[in-house]
Amino acid sequence: MSNMKAEQQYIDLFAQCEDLVCRHSTPVMNALRADALANFERLGFPSTRSEDYKYTDVAQAFAPDYGLNINRVAIPVNPYDVFRCDVPNLSTSLYFVVNDTFYDKDLPKAHLPEGVYAGGLKAFTEQYPEIASKYYGKAAPSSKDGIIALNTMLAQDGFVVYVPKNVVVERPIQLVNIFRNDVDTMANRRVLVIMEPHSEAKLLVCDHSIDDVKFLATQVVEIFAEEGARFDYYDLEESSESTTRFSSVHVKQAASTNVLVNGITLTNGLTRNNYYVELNGEYAESTLCGMSVLDKEQQMDTYSHITHAVPNCTSNELFKNVLNDHAVGVFSGRILVKEDAQKTAAYQTNRNLCATREARMYSKPQLEIYADDVKCSHGMTTGQLDENALFYMQSRGIPRDEARMLLSVAFTSDVIDHVRLEALKDRLHKLVEKRFRGELAKCAGCRICK
Repeated sequence: MSNMKAEQQYIDLFAQCEDLVCRHSTPVMNALRADALANFERLGFPSTRSEDYKYTDVAQAFAPDYGLNINRVAIPVNPYDVFRCDVPNLSTSLYFVVNDTFYDKDLPKAHLPEGVYAGGLKAFTEQYPEIASKYYGKAAPSSKDGIIALNTMLAQDGFVVYVPKNVVVERPIQLVNIFRNDVDTMANRRVLVIMEPHSEAKLLVCDHSIDDVKFLATQVVEIFAEEGARFDYYDLEESSESTTRFSSVHVKQAASTNVLVNGITLTNGLTRNNYYVELNGEYAESTLCGMSVLDKEQQMDTYSHITHAVPNCTSNELFKNVLNDHAVGVFSGRILVKEDAQKTAAYQTNRNLCATREARMYSKPQLEIYADDVKCSHGMTTGQLDENALFYMQSRGIPRDEARMLLSVAFTSDVIDHVRLEALKDRLHKLVEKRFRGELAKCAGCRICK
């Protein structure tokens, strides 16, 4: 570890502020900090020498001196004034996290069934310490990844969805992450989802940045689906070109569960999304998909690791990227089928469009199979828009730019078609079209509704 300079400022910061960090958090979260610090000191940030981080310089992203709100000073913002996050025809239970603090001033009227908890992580760990400590940090251990270790060391709050046994939450839960500050700011966010047996829920998380300063987010999402549970996780990133985000989503699925994870990036600076899915019970089904629309110098780095640990499970994976200008896309996907996991069906597809010669896409699909009775496939293509299709559309009177836009929209549509909420699906199709038309300009509050 030659380059420990970026790490050292966070180690020093924690040494100076440990009491403060802990005082503004809770025993359940504090219990993991010492281990996380030791792991962070041992691991440091992932290096570009590591195969999995070849194209993203993590230490460089964390090197600047970002402000952290360890003292939990209230940021002067009323998110309800700034954001009108109403997807037409989609009524959600709406919650906010400002930087990395749950906004509890003015909570939505609870449309939630009895026993369901949607709200702050800090409050949840105080109200339900037994449940919280059984799950918090258990899907995303800090022992393997320096960024997760750093997040676990510094996170003081977050968001929780807890759905008890047999309860179905009809109305989608929506969380809006707002980056808001006058100085360069780092936020360490946590999301914890606990789905007890045979429960159902959907969560839509939207990321927005509303100031011109630099923002850096670490985000750790842990999703536990107990037997027979169904859960959808939608992640819509519409931040800013000066926003850097490192996100890790960890899913643990028990028998007969059905989990959908769908990540859509329409505006960003640098994003690294890690997805870890473990199918630990028979007849579990997992759908993992995502797409990004990138231009200028934007970068999207996606890493996925799906583990089939038991027989008779299905996983479907689809990632697409459209790259313009000097944008960079990375996809590294691994599917591991363990030796006992017979009758596994696992499919992985990565498709990319490079609209300019300067855009770069690096793709590495991998299958590791130790069972013999399986159906597995992976496919990867990177190419330009179909000139024949462009020519055909132009011959029908459609201007070339419009034809390019329509073909790009069509290219991404199957990722959006995996969305299991009709109103959100319609909205996303419109948003993607606006993005390709260049109409998603500077973030002025939430554009989901415009």
